[in-house]
Amino acid sequence: MLAPYTTLGLGGPARRFVEAATAEQLVSEVAEADRTGEPVLVLGGGSNVVVADGGFDGLVVKVASEGVSVSRDGEQVLVTVEAGESWESLAARAVAEGWAGVECLSGVPGLVGATPIQNVGAYGQEVSQTIRCVRAYDRRTRHVVDVEARQCAFSYRDSAFKRDPGRHVVLAVTYALDVSGLSAPIAYKELAGRLGVEPGERVPLADAREAVLELRRSKGMVIDPADPDTRSAGSFFTNPVLSREEAEELETRAPGHPRWDLPDGSVKIPAAWLIEQAGFAKGYSRGPARISTKHTLALTNPEGEATAADLLALAGEVRDGVREKFGVTLVNEPVLVGCELDPGQPSVAGAPE
Repeated sequence: MLAPYTTLGLGGPARRFVEAATAEQLVSEVAEADRTGEPVLVLGGGSNVVVADGGFDGLVVKVASEGVSVSRDGEQVLVTVEAGESWESLAARAVAEGWAGVECLSGVPGLVGATPIQNVGAYGQEVSQTIRCVRAYDRRTRHVVDVEARQCAFSYRDSAFKRDPGRHVVLAVTYALDVSGLSAPIAYKELAGRLGVEPGERVPLADAREAVLELRRSKGMVIDPADPDTRSAGSFFTNPVLSREEAEELETRAPGHPRWDLPDGSVKIPAAWLIEQAGFAKGYSRGPARISTKHTLALTNPEGEATAADLLALAGEVRDGVREKFGVTLVNEPVLVGCELDPGQPSVAGAPE
């Protein structure tokens, strides 16, 4: 069963399961499966995935490669990390070593290999701000390649890897971090408030990390076996990014709604606000699946008794309720394996896929 390998505790059996302890083994297993036509699922920390109750009819390769190398590059360090390393361990080490740039990503679950795919971000930081290069196996050309940051086409919770799913298997990531005891400028208002500073100010790395961990714990976003609200895949929906016209349409339905105006003229809307205003409060449940009691964006399997179908039914209900009230279609953030959200009814205004 794949359920024990996911933070949601969901997922049926795999036809074949292999743990790859090195990048070479990872490439070998995937290449051989591709040669024989066997479907492949590369599984990292399982923190951003919903696996179908029927499981996966093919090879599941669990990434377990380890290793970190560090070199100096002027006022920065280049930290090359194998895909199977824990992201939280890297964030903790960076703070302890005085490497700035990922301190606000403390507490994010999962493995390093997933970070460039999703362009992981939180509290005003994204990994795209520090990634120098991604080493990956290109399943189309059957070669190991080094993908420079500019080739990754990073955007909000998106990348070239995510837009061409299945093509690349991330083997290692190189991050360029500043040698500094101070954080990057604090860019997130809630975090600045917790730290007692103005946005744009810097604080000691350890202070930024601890404040982020406190905020994440208060929202059930730090994995804790004793906390049922952490049995989730993190934020289930991304914040919708609307065109100017779509934002004007939303304004007619919800005058004065919260928003972030983006440099290109588009508008980002907080998904949590949309969900709450559509009538889905923290703790709302549908059978054994539940919205977190701490954070509206997280859908949980609190007692471990839900199925993937239960969770997706709840997700569909939330998405459809938001669409009916506001004309905005929420898009799921976790990867759905062997399952999907029912498309429901078309929206009036939606976030780009």
